Amino acid sequence: MPRRNRARRIEPRLGSSTGWARPESGPDGDWLVRTVPGARATKTYRCPGCDHEIRPGVAHVVAWPADEYGSVTERRHWHRGCWQARTRRMPTRRRW
Repeated sequence: MPRRNRARRIEPRLGSSTGWARPESGPDGDWLVRTVPGARATKTYRCPGCDHEIRPGVAHVVAWPADEYGSVTERRHWHRGCWQARTRRMPTRRRW
């Protein structure tokens, strides 16, 4: 009987660095961060770093505290530059 040489699929686990989110640590705590490519960005979000909109089609990152599992209440969508500069500047006041 011939042997099958199919690669096994490894499903990503929540919070796994090899899965869909990578861990990051900083002076503001431990975070899980996921990169969203522009082709997958389909909604408008407001960046907490600069208080500007992240339009559909714009690549960005989604971050949430590492002790969470990506719950909707804790996830925040950031511009890449704003996420990288979050420790150098304070968040802006949210417009209502």
